[in-house]
Amino acid sequence: MAYYESKRKGLGLEFRAEVQRAIVAIQSTPQMWPPYKKTDFRKFQVHRFPFLVFYLELPEVIWIATIAHGSRRPGYWKTRTYGV
Repeated sequence: MAYYESKRKGLGLEFRAEVQRAIVAIQSTPQMWPPYKKTDFRKFQVHRFPFLVFYLELPEVIWIATIAHGSRRPGYWKTRTYGV
């Protein structure tokens, strides 16, 4: 968000709003978005910005693993763990 805000006043807020829209869309229909390769993760492309939201639909929650740039350091987040 800070990066985009430094490029143009208000752009960081627009980025945040798009990420929030993505999260709302994921919450409303989590199974609608495509699986990521051969994993249990799903991915959502953020509108207007080159970011993807990777998430898991767990029994009681939707766990967002990362909001990652679409081409920088691909897959860096895969080693993250989840659980109770």
